[in-house]
Amino acid sequence: MQKRARTLLVWLHVVTSVGWLSQAVALLALVLYGMKTGDLDAFRMARYLDHEVLAIMANTSAFSGFMLSATTPWGYFRHWWVLAKFVITVSQLYIGIFILSGNLQEAVNGHVTAWMPVGTSLMIGAIAFQAWLSVAKPWRRTPWADSKVKLPTASTATFVVALIIPVIDFAISLWMGNPMPLLMLITVIGYSIRRAARARRRSSAASGRGSAAGPARRDATAPSPR
Repeated sequence: MQKRARTLLVWLHVVTSVGWLSQAVALLALVLYGMKTGDLDAFRMARYLDHEVLAIMANTSAFSGFMLSATTPWGYFRHWWVLAKFVITVSQLYIGIFILSGNLQEAVNGHVTAWMPVGTSLMIGAIAFQAWLSVAKPWRRTPWADSKVKLPTASTATFVVALIIPVIDFAISLWMGNPMPLLMLITVIGYSIRRAARARRRSSAASGRGSAAGPARRDATAPSPR
């Protein structure tokens, strides 16, 4: 059951990542068409696509990816390729929410900037690069990876919750009229903090056992006073 739930979370991550990429390509096409023809309806369509579809795909893709790192032995900071995906995803969300969406709204009002196709193209390239990272898994472990401690895989219930949370946030978004990944954000931060605390306790326990075991072994091999 645990494996099936984890597989479903992987499936959700793949589907939403592909959706994010495809919507970014469609967004670029609309932006380029609007800049070429001066048709403000193209920017309105791009704004609607970004607000109603791409944002949901991006938020769910990011959430499922973060949860897969947090609920499996991969972790966030144990492998360079995972850390690279983490940094790229956070950067994309920031740029998309605070820069690209604002520029699209300005374009609807007639203020078009050349940074829109540039930013959208960078988004497409970043998602494609992340897909390659997921397949190739290049590079070695980071210096922060403790080889003595292997992070466990989360319980079935945790994976089920990770599958349900995006659905709840989607329902809230429909009700509020805006993308609201509130529960996803709370879940990622809360679970990551809890898991990091557990990992530190395991690392401390492993170090304590090692230091306590050393003298015992030396005493056992010491020569008899007789």
